[in-house]
Amino acid sequence: MNSDDIPAGFRFSGIASGIKKTGKLDLGLIVSDCPADCAGVFTRNKVIAAPLILTKPRVAKGKCQAILVNSGNANACTGAEGLQVAETTLQLLAGELKIIDNLIAVASTGVIGELLPLEPFNAGIPKLVAGLSAVQAPTVAEAMKTTDAFSKVAAATEHGKQNYRILGLAKGAGMIHPNMATMLAFILTDAQVAPELLSAALQKAVQKSFNSITVDGDTSTNDMVLLLANGAADSSMIQPDTPEAEKFSQHLERVLLDLAKMIVRDGEGATKLVQIRVVGAKNEDSARIAARSVATSALVKTAFFGEDANWGRIIAAVGYSGIDVDPNMIDISFNHIPVAVNGLAAGAEQEAKATVVLQQDEFIVTINLHSGPAESSYYTSDLNYEYVKINADYRT
Repeated sequence: MNSDDIPAGFRFSGIASGIKKTGKLDLGLIVSDCPADCAGVFTRNKVIAAPLILTKPRVAKGKCQAILVNSGNANACTGAEGLQVAETTLQLLAGELKIIDNLIAVASTGVIGELLPLEPFNAGIPKLVAGLSAVQAPTVAEAMKTTDAFSKVAAATEHGKQNYRILGLAKGAGMIHPNMATMLAFILTDAQVAPELLSAALQKAVQKSFNSITVDGDTSTNDMVLLLANGAADSSMIQPDTPEAEKFSQHLERVLLDLAKMIVRDGEGATKLVQIRVVGAKNEDSARIAARSVATSALVKTAFFGEDANWGRIIAAVGYSGIDVDPNMIDISFNHIPVAVNGLAAGAEQEAKATVVLQQDEFIVTINLHSGPAESSYYTSDLNYEYVKINADYRT
């Protein structure tokens, strides 16, 4: 990330407030100089954390000026007391920024079921506000991390009829199986975007990115993607159903997909990023269901770790996905190496070549159903011993 990636009119701050026992950064703040139009996508888990209970209705009103995020504690399953803590942090920040608390979104990530202490916010919020700067975006990305090995940042810039920037900050390594997963992402742009386009573009981009990844099949209580557009760039309003709208949507999708791939690449213990691409499906829904079934299969994921071109596990996962498919028409390949043709093994020589592909840290599995024109992709990781160790030791 460099200064040219930062959208105009946004400032950032991140500190170590003491929520994490390690002393690492754990409290972040993003502020727009003016109220921004906003849209959001949230977890579909029925167990919803306190920050989401407060943030969802605020985002639904379409305006947001600040995002407060903490890591180290999810403030989930903490009852009325946890909700009161979240409300108090909102009020503290609103007072410090001198804005109404309805313009503030709050997000938390970390251990579930432990009450979020208020003391770090009492002392930390004034420090956060005092440290706000356009160059401090990396500290927010760092403050969002839990088991993440690295910060996740992606950006896009448009120069032409419209001039604007899009910046995305995300966290996630475990509990990744969205419908929306813990997965937090904050997308900021200085473009001026019609509110109806903002929401539609975000929904579409999330479906093609964050809702098309899996690490461990768990969906978190705290998942949140927020998109803020403050219009601070020197550009006119981007309206729906225009070439400019299509270009904005493409930039947004690319930023979100870049972030989503980083999350899979950083999957707890992951050593491989794998695209599961299903083609030749009757419709996109069928392609997506089949791709998801393969991507979430523990047997498939462990085979990836073992660098075993075990196409039998892949075709089995397609078979139990629930879609209507003829197994005698399925082709499977690793990159461009066919290992199954018309549902039968392509031979030992091809499988040996595919094993070489699996030694790479990134590759594509293509599954051709030969039953229609549609396709869809899912992104997954391998599954290994380190994932078990990380999650067995998570609270110790």
